[in-house]
Amino acid sequence: MSEILQNPVVTASDADLLTQTAIAVRAAGSALRERFGEVVRYQSREELMRALAANDDAALDILRPRLTHLRPDAGWVEDELDGGALPSGEWWVVDPAEGNVNHLHALTEWAVTATLVRDNQPVLTAAHLPLTGETYTALAGAGAHLDGRPLHVSPTADLGLSIVATSQARPDEDEKVVRRVGSSITAMLFDALVVRTAVPATLHLLNVAAGRIDAFWQFSGARADLLPGALLVTEAGGRISDAEGRPWTPQSGSFLAAAPGVHAEAVATLSR
Repeated sequence: MSEILQNPVVTASDADLLTQTAIAVRAAGSALRERFGEVVRYQSREELMRALAANDDAALDILRPRLTHLRPDAGWVEDELDGGALPSGEWWVVDPAEGNVNHLHALTEWAVTATLVRDNQPVLTAAHLPLTGETYTALAGAGAHLDGRPLHVSPTADLGLSIVATSQARPDEDEKVVRRVGSSITAMLFDALVVRTAVPATLHLLNVAAGRIDAFWQFSGARADLLPGALLVTEAGGRISDAEGRPWTPQSGSFLAAAPGVHAEAVATLSR
């Protein structure tokens, strides 16, 4: 388990706070669902960025006032692509349209997420999938759930029988990261049963927490696309580390979430 997910300080009111956070992400998801349908065409990077920002703003107009009302003194992470440690205190780490580019292309893999981080420990998270109506939640020390039903990672103990997944953290990665991604996929194609590659990371991590796939890894990454799933997987009984098996923090250069039975094998494959 990652050091960042150990021994969080959770207050008695955090369960109620999680309930309200889930309501907020559902409301934001409804706004994005109304915007979903036809492929949004763009001819330049500038047009793409405007379309992405329009989706973000539609969700943030709902999320920001609701979450600020819940924790008025909590900070707000403005850039969903930011990584690294946060200052002390409470922070909302929000991805208003996780998988935003999929939304623009009329693909179904997108979500709305909100995670409360306290002194660099994620203490609660809610991830809503508007097109299915599913809401995944986790509270540190109290388990992970899908619409109230407990989640458990896969019991699989053989990487050769496993479905694994990876994701591109962001466009325009440097050459070293791109080559590492490519070599890791090749290694997993030899060692795992099936390899899935798609964005966004959060949806793969939801599947790890639910026991549908057995491992997910990524090189590089941001707090907003890894913290929600990291808490969900941990609370569902999975293991979190970097790709070399060391404790993961938002400063780490890689990320691995796996069922305990295949974690060591996944580390061995990714470390080659």
